[in-house]
Amino acid sequence: MSFFNTTATTTGVSGTTSTSADKDVEVPEPPTDSISSLAFSSQADYLAVGSWDNSVRIYEVGTGGQTQGKAMYQHNGPVLSVCWNKEGNKVFSGGADNAGRMFDITTGQSTQVAQHEAPIKVVKWIDAPQAGILATGSWDKTVKYWDLRSSSPVASVQLPERCYTLDVQYPLMVVGTAERHIQIYNLTNPTTAYKSIQSTLKWQTRVVSCFTASTVSGFAVGSVEGRVAIQYIEDKDSSNNFSFKCHRRDSSPNAKDQALVFAVNDISFHPVHGTFSTCGSDGTIHFWDKDARTRLKTFEASPGPITTTAFNRNGTVFAYAVSYDWSKGHSGMTPGMPNKLMLHACKDEEVKKRPRSK
Repeated sequence: MSFFNTTATTTGVSGTTSTSADKDVEVPEPPTDSISSLAFSSQADYLAVGSWDNSVRIYEVGTGGQTQGKAMYQHNGPVLSVCWNKEGNKVFSGGADNAGRMFDITTGQSTQVAQHEAPIKVVKWIDAPQAGILATGSWDKTVKYWDLRSSSPVASVQLPERCYTLDVQYPLMVVGTAERHIQIYNLTNPTTAYKSIQSTLKWQTRVVSCFTASTVSGFAVGSVEGRVAIQYIEDKDSSNNFSFKCHRRDSSPNAKDQALVFAVNDISFHPVHGTFSTCGSDGTIHFWDKDARTRLKTFEASPGPITTTAFNRNGTVFAYAVSYDWSKGHSGMTPGMPNKLMLHACKDEEVKKRPRSK
């Protein structure tokens, strides 16, 4: 079956629903434990995958959806985050071994480039004008900036709490921590918070994701309570802030109560259209248009949780991971829990913005 000729049944206009993701392509030889992080190169269809099995795997994705494992390297603990540099020739990762590592695609060598006093929850590449910088956010309540030519951080920022999530769209960096703190940075002044706010969502922050393809700067926040908030940076745009429920289910077929609440595990913005996806512990994925405030597509991707997602560089391929997300603690890790890496071919009607209603 040709990957880019796949079709999915959709119904309705606002909030389309699709068949299950049975036409999506499953990547062979996935990690052997929960998948924590996905990142596509900005230069080619190479996908980096971080896992609780202490590994980072790199796959090449072909035009027909076929994949080939290209490289793998190890941490001394679960890998919690992966990213690429702008040139697409280096992969960075952070893990529960408190270390940040760099894998050079051209040499096949892995080296340690960052160190914290607690697990590194997030790594992000900052494409700054003069030279690229690696940002690492840790449970030791700091964000550190690393120039790869030096073994010491060029700067360190104290956070109010443990870093749970971090995203960058230069010059914007947004950090979400424990206790619902959100720190907003203008990276032209990277060591001082531009704004410090409390999340408008009432429960623990799971993910922050910066807008792409937007003239107005802002970000989305997802929490464990099955809600997403759209937040603009500047006060003049604050009238556009809103939040909405998602990843919820009725307690019974006739209840219509949305009483079953699932964590929002990841939010990925489309690199071209600026629409975005959410995935959750309920095994569903939604595509959204924040400007039209509408849902573009829903699909039941899996009976198990979706842990992380990523669009490729031009938004034609959407990768997602089916594996345990630890939302129910250690006791929820039952035998036979699925562990899959999936690829979905994006169609225009799923990811293009809708005309805004008058």
